Amino acid sequence: MTRRLGRKPASTFGSRTDVGCVREHNEDSLVVAPPLYVVCDGMGGHAAGEVASEIAVNVIADRVPATPDAAALGQAVEEANLAIIQAAREGVGRAGMGCTCTAAMLENERLIVAQVGDSRAYLLHGGTLQQITRDHSLMADFIEAGQITPEEARVHPQRSVITRALGSDPRTQPDLFEINVNTGDRLLICSDGLTSMIEDYEIEDILNRTPDPQIAASKLVNAAIAAGGHDNVTVIVVNVTGFAEVRRRKVARKTKITAAVIIALLVAIFCGAAYAFNYWTTQTAFLGVQDDKVAVYRGVPGELFGATFSQIVEVTDVSVDDLQPGVANRLKTEGVRADSVEEAKDLVDTYREEIAARDKSTSSSSSAGSAASSAGSSSASSSNASSSSSTIEVSA
Repeated sequence: MTRRLGRKPASTFGSRTDVGCVREHNEDSLVVAPPLYVVCDGMGGHAAGEVASEIAVNVIADRVPATPDAAALGQAVEEANLAIIQAAREGVGRAGMGCTCTAAMLENERLIVAQVGDSRAYLLHGGTLQQITRDHSLMADFIEAGQITPEEARVHPQRSVITRALGSDPRTQPDLFEINVNTGDRLLICSDGLTSMIEDYEIEDILNRTPDPQIAASKLVNAAIAAGGHDNVTVIVVNVTGFAEVRRRKVARKTKITAAVIIALLVAIFCGAAYAFNYWTTQTAFLGVQDDKVAVYRGVPGELFGATFSQIVEVTDVSVDDLQPGVANRLKTEGVRADSVEEAKDLVDTYREEIAARDKSTSSSSSAGSAASSAGSSSASSSNASSSSSTIEVSA
């Protein structure tokens, strides 16, 4: 069973479990729920080992706190032990079922481990693989007593005998380890299906050559299977990112906030510019030419990227040809701007008044010229009449 919880990852990790080449079913269970990582290797035969290991990972995952705490992790493992015993009494699984357990909590540069049985936790530090846990097995006792060598233990007929397991004794307690780790270290948690098939130096080599933790986990499982795969094999690899990850997340959070502020400012600027442009094009006006007449437009003259931003309000009765040449030319080429449609209409009224005044002046000048011409004609007629009278008198 693989259990992944929805907690936000604090480290980069990878995991894989496989039934191997001999067993018919997989009795291993694991939890990958940063900062919690657990591997349990079930025992007790068909339909029992996997029940015990599943109970264990579920209880531990439900009981541990959100942050690493050695006492709390140890208590969670003890409760998992009691839960397996109780399940067997109630007929769930099989009497005598049990499992090993290696549970770790890693946060920043603090690592705590609780262990029962022969599943292991390793730390790769400075390229060197170090075993954190001690196997609760007969072979480990023999090696410590100097009775056999590690090489002899690998082929000993009693190599699978363990001296402590969950589900065997209600008084079982885990070994607890609490160590400081460094950024760049790697945590490995695995069942004996890995360590019974390949040597520690092979594990070290794969971890050193494979930076990606998921690929590293897969390569380790593949190596165990290639060596025979006599047991279920489960592996979790975790890269220790330490405070570098905390800093990275802080920077990422600040970057997101900064980006959000910038986007908000850009949206505000865009909306303000759009409002200003809309106000400018709907409230301002200008005078132009339409069918040789002065026309009032709302908006702005000209085009922008092929688009116009004006509309005709009124085509007046003022002829462009009646205006002063300079005004007429300006209307035809660039238009005469105004702050509003009303102001533009007032300007048209001004043009009308100027045209009317000019027409009136022209009419007055024409009338004066006609009167002067009439007066001249009358004077000439009177002179002629006087001359005629004088001539008659002389003749008499």
